[in-house]
Amino acid sequence: MARQSFVKGAAILTLAGISVRLIGALFRIVLAMLIADEGIGLFQMAYPIYTTLLAVSTAGIPIAISKLVAENMAKGNYRGALRVFHVALAILAISGLFISVLLYLGAGLFARTVVQDPRAYLPLVSISPAIFLVTLMSAYRGFFQGQQQMLPTALSQIAEQVGRVVVALILVLILLPRGLEYAAAGASFGAAAGAFTGLLILLVIWQKQKKDFFSRLSRQRHKDPDHNTTIAYNIFALSIPITLGSLVMPVINIVDLSIVPQRLHMAGFETGRATALYGQLTGMAGPLVHIPTIITVALAISLVPAISEALALQRMRLIQERSYMAIRMTMLLALPSAAGLYLLAEPITVLLFQNAEAGLVLAVLSFSVLFLTLYQTTSGILQGLGKTMDPVISLLYGAAVKTVLTWTLTSLPDVHIRGAALATVIGFGVAAIMNVYKVQTLTGTSLRPMETIIKPLLASTGMAALVIYVYKQLEIMLIAYGPSRANAIATLSAITVGAAVYVLLLFLLGVVQREDLEAVPKIGRKMARLAAKLHLLRG
Repeated sequence: MARQSFVKGAAILTLAGISVRLIGALFRIVLAMLIADEGIGLFQMAYPIYTTLLAVSTAGIPIAISKLVAENMAKGNYRGALRVFHVALAILAISGLFISVLLYLGAGLFARTVVQDPRAYLPLVSISPAIFLVTLMSAYRGFFQGQQQMLPTALSQIAEQVGRVVVALILVLILLPRGLEYAAAGASFGAAAGAFTGLLILLVIWQKQKKDFFSRLSRQRHKDPDHNTTIAYNIFALSIPITLGSLVMPVINIVDLSIVPQRLHMAGFETGRATALYGQLTGMAGPLVHIPTIITVALAISLVPAISEALALQRMRLIQERSYMAIRMTMLLALPSAAGLYLLAEPITVLLFQNAEAGLVLAVLSFSVLFLTLYQTTSGILQGLGKTMDPVISLLYGAAVKTVLTWTLTSLPDVHIRGAALATVIGFGVAAIMNVYKVQTLTGTSLRPMETIIKPLLASTGMAALVIYVYKQLEIMLIAYGPSRANAIATLSAITVGAAVYVLLLFLLGVVQREDLEAVPKIGRKMARLAAKLHLLRG
């Protein structure tokens, strides 16, 4: 399989990410219908502990694999790239197995002391096998990504999500008559089933590619001087800071799990109601805010080997060009996404979850899209540069701010769960701004505010005005067919019209250039020719 460009790799992962999120969104809609707010709250309670322990078991090694493999491949050292993979796979297999057993045996303790809800025991036990399988899968993904091959990761992501959803829903239907905790446990076990499916796909792809890889390796003339212990040291030197960074978010989620319900009690809410509000924040509003990160996660994954390659070849101008392109793409996505989620917060949560109250949380949390996406993209750049500790420091400062604000604001009766959402926005704002400053300092990349902020902001403003107008007019026209149907049609129409108008405004403002369109895989040149015929391109 051929090496892919940075933009093409990001596009492939984006398409896979969209597919995965669509499947996941449908899953959450059905799950919410089956087990309601409280059941989703129980289901979500297993995930902060799971993701924290998963971060410990993978230890940032997949990103380290990607970077080290990319550096070796840039120098034609196939043997070194393979040895990096083998050493990392051994480390991940051992750590993944140990952490899976730890979670399985300690599920009761975690449920009592961390979650403080005994019903979380079964979901924790059910999700424990997933850690071992995901760690193995992450090694293969890192190996392929280091070769700038994103298709294997994309295919495994889709297979993982399909396996997860199918198994989870089947188990929920079977176990729901026994109680919410049993249904939540069935949903949690879907993660293990999905991980097994994704790993199987990667093994099949590697078997098909192995012959060609070893053929190139056999033609390699120079020997790889690094000993396995040296390789292991290099892996850990890169991965430990990444691990610390990847641990910050799960730890924040665990802190939220401990703080938010407790502070909601202080605000006057009983346990069931507090759990439902927590479910709105983490199980409804949270996933919607993370939808735009499909693209920035893809960018970050693709950026690490792309920046590492340019750094290994000492091409600073290429680093600057790739960094600017990634940040610009991020802002083009984040600004309209935040505006759309804010303006249509209640209609969207009513459409997806039949829950208008969750719209109040989403409206506040929508602003975090700007900072979360920017943090992810700039973290990919910094990791590619080998500055793996910098994103950790940024996120730690952001986490500290978020925790203080969550504790303070969530206990206020008039603010309650929206306080936790606002704290998240401000926390990510601190982390993103610090990251951007570090990227500029290290690379000298010019952000060109007119192109990255002002013009996209103007286009987003025009889009926002039309979105509100279309939604309100259609809702009034269709209300006779029932509030639910009117809301669904009005919301989907407003989103569609808004997206089209935003793209058109980008062309009219001269934001989209011919080279931007031509960078799109497969159809880029055709898009550029069509835009030229329609007189949408300037110059």
